Amino acid sequence: MENVLQAMHKWVQEYIRTFYSEDIEIQQAIVLKEEHTQQVTVISRELAKHLKLSVHDQILAEMIGLFHDIGRFKQFTLYRTFNDALSENHALLGLKVIAELDFFQELSEADREILHFAIANHNAKLITATDNSRQLLFAKIIRDADKLDIYRVLEPFLQPSDGTGCNEMFLQSFIHGRQCDYAQIKTYDDRKLVRLMWLYNIYFSWTMLKIVERGYVDKIIDCLPKTPLMEQGVKNLKTYIKAKLKE
Repeated sequence: MENVLQAMHKWVQEYIRTFYSEDIEIQQAIVLKEEHTQQVTVISRELAKHLKLSVHDQILAEMIGLFHDIGRFKQFTLYRTFNDALSENHALLGLKVIAELDFFQELSEADREILHFAIANHNAKLITATDNSRQLLFAKIIRDADKLDIYRVLEPFLQPSDGTGCNEMFLQSFIHGRQCDYAQIKTYDDRKLVRLMWLYNIYFSWTMLKIVERGYVDKIIDCLPKTPLMEQGVKNLKTYIKAKLKE
């Protein structure tokens, strides 16, 4: 299993380099996702270890982290966007890449199914319903690991409210701890609010603690407009986070 993992790391490194470009826009995007892949790979294994999973399962979690965004490189090169709605679902694009790789045949059928399920669901609004507890566990691990690093990736781009505000539907969803339809994002403040709503979809207290400790939550709140509805949503969120950290 460890030998397969190392072969995968080598392949991913070489694969990503094939997308390096003299076009500055493409190169910056590829490097951004390369760094994200590296971080999520580490986080996935750390979380699996924290959950006291077996070494085998820690390696499987690392593999999922390594390949979760493999479709992003072709996506940006083809479409010059990371927006799935304007191109194609990068998770499914990644699974097409994976299907062509022989070393996945060295994994058991059950492990391959877990890996495919987790990658296919890592960017979904909700995890596809399943009775397979292991598939569900690894989908939760990669979703948490992905979100934790996305907060890091997006932090440098965080700016104070530009005055456009958040739409009423988003604010109501925020207040009630619900996710929203990303297609309805209209303003820059909507985009920031979505990041707070993600917190209701964090599965493990370990992940929530990392997010809070790194200051991501407060930094986003400080950059959103101060309205009565927003303040109510923030109050509800902080109550939720406090309870989550005790799990």
